[in-house]
Amino acid sequence: MLQCIIFDMDGTIADTLPLCITCFRKSIETISKKRLTDKEIIDTFGPSEEGTISALLPDHFEEGLNLYLKYYGELHPVMCPRPFYGIAALFFLMKRAGVRIALVTGKGGKSLKITLRVLGLENWFDLMETGKPEGPSKPEGIQRVLDALKILPSEAVYIGDAPSDILAARKVDVPVISAAWAGTADIEDLRKQKPDQICFTVRDLIVYLRSAYGL
Repeated sequence: MLQCIIFDMDGTIADTLPLCITCFRKSIETISKKRLTDKEIIDTFGPSEEGTISALLPDHFEEGLNLYLKYYGELHPVMCPRPFYGIAALFFLMKRAGVRIALVTGKGGKSLKITLRVLGLENWFDLMETGKPEGPSKPEGIQRVLDALKILPSEAVYIGDAPSDILAARKVDVPVISAAWAGTADIEDLRKQKPDQICFTVRDLIVYLRSAYGL
């Protein structure tokens, strides 16, 4: 029986990846005057924003992080004012079915707080695990959710948009559904990692959850 759905944030609940890239670029250009490609920025992803700033602006960490958060707060309501279409309906469905909702994200706590406020999602999650500056930590975050709720891996499902999300869920034996509804999703790379299911819209996800788990 499904007890908890664990979500990724960026590219899964909301289309925040273009926002993140824009804010990293503006911060870096302002401080170092160096122009980076999207790929150079994305290649540092995995750790939280603190880790990315450390990699891209090692000599200006505090200034870079503060500037990133400033731009992130200013641009979020413009570039990403709401979750993906259907997310609110999905959350209502899960709550009505008695399924708990958790969040395991690579985002740092400060940027996550901004995102939850802008999207109006502050009160939806039963548990939240944020990213670490040292590096990717999603398997540990997912395991902490399982431990806190005292549930088995088979009683949860992880939903994320990246191939690394599939690998993270597999490390703790949690079923995984790939979210392929963001423009940034690489569908071929997702297929190579063989998730339990790929959903191309949030509606597809709702239909799958109802059929697979009887919700």
